[in-house]
Amino acid sequence: MATEREALPYSQFNFLVTIGDDQPDRAQAGFQEISGLGMEINVAEYRAGNTNDNTPIKITGTYKVPDITLKRGLMGYLDLYSWLDEVRNGEQDKLKTVKIDLLSEDRGVVAMSWKLLMARPIKYTGPALNGKGTDVAVEELVLAAQRIEVS
Repeated sequence: MATEREALPYSQFNFLVTIGDDQPDRAQAGFQEISGLGMEINVAEYRAGNTNDNTPIKITGTYKVPDITLKRGLMGYLDLYSWLDEVRNGEQDKLKTVKIDLLSEDRGVVAMSWKLLMARPIKYTGPALNGKGTDVAVEELVLAAQRIEVS
């Protein structure tokens, strides 16, 4: 039987992002928004000509992980740009594990984790700059991962 705390959904605003395995206990980037977490499994339909039923069977095929978008306020750190630059320059061994932890309301418990395996940056968008604006300058990084694990 679930306790009252387990029966309530978690808020979406308490999360940590860790990029790479070099310092797994430290969130290395303060992101304000993450979108695109998911997975899609392709199904192939097949029907043998001598099947009595006039409908195809469904066979599990390949899967894919959609691109994941991370947004953060521009803080002047070049850590993400350095990783993007390494991948842009053709360094194939710069794939990293990206871990996203959703925290409980008191930030004491990890409620759920998404682990993006063999991730690489594929797109960077700098902030929109406006001399009359009052919004925070936000940069965006899009990642392509080969696999996602949820725990």
